[in-house]
Amino acid sequence: MNSNELKERTMDFAVRVLKMVDALPKTTAGRTVGGQIARSSTSVAANYRAALRAKSDADFINKITIVLEEADESAFWIELAERAELLAPKRLRGLLQESEELTKIFNATRTTTKRRARTNHKS
Repeated sequence: MNSNELKERTMDFAVRVLKMVDALPKTTAGRTVGGQIARSSTSVAANYRAALRAKSDADFINKITIVLEEADESAFWIELAERAELLAPKRLRGLLQESEELTKIFNATRTTTKRRARTNHKS
């Protein structure tokens, strides 16, 4: 998967989550989870775009770490929505899977970049 495809994937994830937020109940719990997941999921897409404009490996690693943290936080809020029975598990399953896959992708990206940066630094 190249950076443009991943940029699209993170944007699609954010859009899907925003649609999920609109379906949450208009209760204190629904609004709390909705606000948090809306921020973390859109942050995945926005910060990934910022990471693509990084000025150095160190800058990229810092920015991709934020993306990784936001993807993992998104998974947390989706899991919480399921446990709190705010939406049907079937509605949340695909989003949870996507947030977990994005977390793995960004973790691997960070690890690879750190390894490459260490190798380039030693040369």
